[in-house]
Amino acid sequence: MSVRGIRGAITVDRNEEQEILQATSEMLRAIVAENGFDPEDICSVLITVTTDLDAAFPARAIRGLQGWDLVPLMCAVEVPVKGSLERCIRLMVTVNTELTQKEIKHVYLRGAGVLRPDLSGSKG
Repeated sequence: MSVRGIRGAITVDRNEEQEILQATSEMLRAIVAENGFDPEDICSVLITVTTDLDAAFPARAIRGLQGWDLVPLMCAVEVPVKGSLERCIRLMVTVNTELTQKEIKHVYLRGAGVLRPDLSGSKG
């Protein structure tokens, strides 16, 4: 068994609480569905947002999911690099798994597919 990191990102249209929470939940659910994990497999989840998203803590969306209340979560703000993708939420999920690095499926949704087109496939 190894600890692996799974990357994901999603964009939102507006800096609104419900939109941030819904998008965060959607992203986590997609990562779990693509990789077949449950909360017991998860070591931690790091969540970052761009500086233009301050209407909600995205971790609230994950804490509200059944079985996820004990998973360690942390929110942070992305480095504000000029010209970077706006209104973006990124996740780094660390998980105990038998999957190899090549078997892990990273998920990029909505406008975030431009961040890693090599990994985003048809999940937009």
